[in-house]
Amino acid sequence: MNPMLLSGGRVIDPANQLDQLADVLIVDGKIAAVGATAAAQATPETVRVDVTGLVVCPGLIDAHVHLREPGQTAKETIATGTTAAARGGFTSLVCMPNTTPAIDNAGTVALIHEKAAKDGRVNVFITGAITKDIAGEDLAPIGSLKQAGVVAITDDGHCIQNNELMRRACEYARMFDLPLMDHCQDYDLVSDGVMHEGYWSVALGLRGWPAAGEDMIVARNILLADLTGAHIHCQHISSASSVELLRQAKKRGVRISGEACPHHFTLTDAAVAGSEKFWATDGQALLASTAGFVQPPPWPAYDTHFKMNPPLRTARDREAVLEGIVDGTLDLLCSDHAPHCTYEKEVEFDYAPFGITGLETELALSLMQLYHTRRLSLAEVISRYTVAPARLLKLKKGTLSVGADADVTVLDPDRVWTYDKSTSPSRSRNTPFDGWQLKGKSVKVIVGGRLVYTE
Repeated sequence: MNPMLLSGGRVIDPANQLDQLADVLIVDGKIAAVGATAAAQATPETVRVDVTGLVVCPGLIDAHVHLREPGQTAKETIATGTTAAARGGFTSLVCMPNTTPAIDNAGTVALIHEKAAKDGRVNVFITGAITKDIAGEDLAPIGSLKQAGVVAITDDGHCIQNNELMRRACEYARMFDLPLMDHCQDYDLVSDGVMHEGYWSVALGLRGWPAAGEDMIVARNILLADLTGAHIHCQHISSASSVELLRQAKKRGVRISGEACPHHFTLTDAAVAGSEKFWATDGQALLASTAGFVQPPPWPAYDTHFKMNPPLRTARDREAVLEGIVDGTLDLLCSDHAPHCTYEKEVEFDYAPFGITGLETELALSLMQLYHTRRLSLAEVISRYTVAPARLLKLKKGTLSVGADADVTVLDPDRVWTYDKSTSPSRSRNTPFDGWQLKGKSVKVIVGGRLVYTE
């Protein structure tokens, strides 16, 4: 592995408050120098890469990804999922434990470590289940999972309904210094809802998934975090009330955090009604944030590619999520990449599984909705994909400090391109963003000093 010099780029490293034109030298898989001394330390064997006009930043981290392996490899594998991640600009993924079997024991953690080392194009970090088989009944061996190398525990895809069991899980999580990540959904309130409960669910005749079903569990988690001292991280926040609950709790010093996904701060429930009604009733806010871009191609009503959990909500909710990202209430950004087989989505809306893919589109959508609208600076957007997840999960990633692992993303925030799902390396194609014209794209991705993707 030859040394590599990235020269002429704009280096943005939020961990070190660095934003300037500089060179980056990589030697033996580590960051060797950043700045004026980097070129001087280069040797004749150094591979020189001109990144003039591009942004060089720490490798992006996606803290919420479903790789489906083991047991669901028709949807995705570690090899295909990490290849899609590299194309999207990511050098590290955090995989969820709702596989078959669930990641609820040290043996399964070891299996995934082995598979990731063999087949992974990027770093793969593992979360363990809170309960055995993610059934919400008996606690998994959390201490053994920590010893095996998990970075957090979660029953993602499911939510523990028994509050006493959740309290004990929080106590164990604090004991083993693990964040507890929670999919916030009150089953009694949500019942069999398939889209946000509101005007469009009534108009379309679909069963509603009320925002209160999320808010109730967020409120519970705040109380339990305050009671136990555990750090609870609320996943894929979509509701305005949930954002406000988290905002007030954080002001009180409660160890609670949250994340947002691009589909929740880009789309609304009106999208389920189809393109014509979507643009006629709610397109103004979205068009304003993507001014000058080609309107996405029309889609039919009841398109299952707009079915996710939690569901797309109202324009008010979408704006609240954006505000929560801007003011730091929602700490980090992630995809909730949830691949499904094509035939699974090609059914009636009621029967289709929840979830969409997102690894290849999340960076562009985040830049469009946050940076190009001037809600956040470029450094602030990058921090939500680097410093924030690294801090939450205690990863030695997300920085270009000398001596750190040479995980680097090179991106062009102004690159205009059209997403074509047929070219995706992922095994699944369940995305609502096929054919969308996007702005912002990764150009090169380096993991451990090795170039794993170049445009």
